[in-house]
Parts: sequence; C-alpha cells; structure tokens
Amino acid sequence: MSATLSIEQYKEGLLQGNIALLSRAITLIESRRPDHQQRAARLIDTLLPYTGNSVRIGITGVPGVGKSTFIEAFGMHLIGQGKKIAVLAIDPSSSISKGSILGDKTRMEQLSVHPNAFIRPSAASGSLGGVTYKTREVTLLCEAAGFDTIIIETVGVGQSETEVSHITDFFLLLMLAGAGDELQGIKRGIMEMADGLVITKADGENKEKAKAARNEYARALHFLPPQPSGWIPEVKICSAYDQTGIAEVLAMIEKYITHQTANGFLQQQRSEQNRFAFQRLLNEQLQQMLYSRHGLKDEVLRLEQEILQGNISPYTAVSRIMQHV
Repeated sequence: MSATLSIEQYKEGLLQGNIALLSRAITLIESRRPDHQQRAARLIDTLLPYTGNSVRIGITGVPGVGKSTFIEAFGMHLIGQGKKIAVLAIDPSSSISKGSILGDKTRMEQLSVHPNAFIRPSAASGSLGGVTYKTREVTLLCEAAGFDTIIIETVGVGQSETEVSHITDFFLLLMLAGAGDELQGIKRGIMEMADGLVITKADGENKEKAKAARNEYARALHFLPPQPSGWIPEVKICSAYDQTGIAEVLAMIEKYITHQTANGFLQQQRSEQNRFAFQRLLNEQLQQMLYSRHGLKDEVLRLEQEILQGNISPYTAVSRIMQHV
C-alpha cells in the first residue's frame, strides 16, 4: 500500500498533518527492504527543510518507575499549553520469540485519543541504546507533520540506554525513592548523560522519601563532571497521580532549552547528532552489504555451528570471515 504513494504525496500529506499517512510513512521508514530504504531516504531528504522546529525529549528510567504514566500526565499538561506532541514509545523485544507487546497506547488512555497527540509504539528489535534503529528518522517525520514536542520513551533497561541522548535535546531520567540505596539505582554512566532527574510517585507517604531522594541526588550530581555547555542538571519531584510537580518539570526543560540556545550548544548538539547518525547508519549498511556477499552468510552460519560444537574459538571464526572480505 505504501509503495503506491509517491514521495510528493507523502510530503503533501505530512505537511498537512495527515496522521494516517504519517503512520504509513513511519512503516516505510522502519522497513528493512532495500527498495523501501531507498524511498525512505528520498523522503527524509525531501522533508529536511521542514524539520528541526520541535523540542526533542528523551525519557528513561528503570522498569516500574512510571514512565508511561508520567508521559501521559506531562503530555496532557503540554497540550493544555497549546502544544502538539508525538510520543515514540519503544517496547523491548523478546530475544526468544522476537515479539513485542507494544502496549503503550493502552497505558496512555487520555493521550492516545487526543487530537493533538500522536503515539507510535515500536519494537526495539534487538537494538541497544533504548531506541530503535529508525527512531531519529521517525522524529523527523513527526516534526514535518507539525508536532512541536517529540517525546521518546525508551525501553527502560538501564545501562545501555545512553543512545537516546544522541537523538534528543533534553535527556530526562526518572527515578524512584525508597527502593533501596538510591545512588545504586542507576549507575554513573547514564546519570552523566542526564540533563535532569525527576523523582516520581511523590505522593502520600512516599512524598517525604521523594524529597530526601531529591536532596541526595542533587548532592551526588555535584561530584559528576560538569557539562561542556555549563548546564547544571536539576532534580525535581512529581506525582502523576496527584498532578503535582509537572509544571516544574516543564519549567526545567524550558530553562535548559533557553540556556542551550543562547550559548549555541543546542545547534552544535544537533550537528553532532547528525554526524553520529551518519556513522551509525553507515555501519549498519556496511554490515548488510558484507552479509549479502555470495556465500558469506552461509559461512557465518557454518562457523556458528563450529563454535557451538567447540571445534573453534570465536576469535578464529572471525579471522576466517575476514579472509572472505
């Protein structure tokens, strides 16, 4: 169905904010068919002049921290401010069945039916970094379709979730209070990437624990290397259930965008992200090209069996593959 539309038809529909066509364009972008990938590249090039006008927010945190609940409350608050938001929700894929639940729309009941919101769940499909291979390109499509705030909800698996910082303007880390030693909740690597921290579920008896955790994390952040832009990450508390603290989180993000825009770091950051995307896509295409060479894929499968049987080491197997390159 997607192949019947021309690039110009995609462009016109997206610029008019056609949501059905946006979904079809995302399906085209996510396809791994070579002919679809070529059409997707042409579509992205055509839309580039109409992108870059949104605020891109990455949101991550350990499972159970309430990412989807927070995003719905935060998203509805943004819509109340006159914003149009797109939520790109990444679900983990099973390493056994390769399947994914893709249930984020059911967890965002108000947001999923609002005319000024668009939610697109996608499967991680084995991609590390908490995002899918095509999340950046999907972000560009949403910008062309008129969404001024893009929220990317990552898988939520912990240490490997740093790639989201390479495709967003603001990287928000959600944390829980009272779940043990707070400073061990998520390790230093991802905390260094965060532009802001939010302690969630700060309601009822947990409110005082959230305040204590906020103070502890604020002290801990002072021991981390300063960001090159001079921005000092802030720590907020909020409750999606009580609808408290949401405005403060938005104020923190707006303060950050103003700060980064004034000193030129926002544009510099996006330029670096483009270079990172080029390197990542190049590596992906080179790998596909090598695997498509005559006999190489069969040789890889044969060597995998040799490794499973204990006949050769992985190092020897790699050396043999390189002889075919």
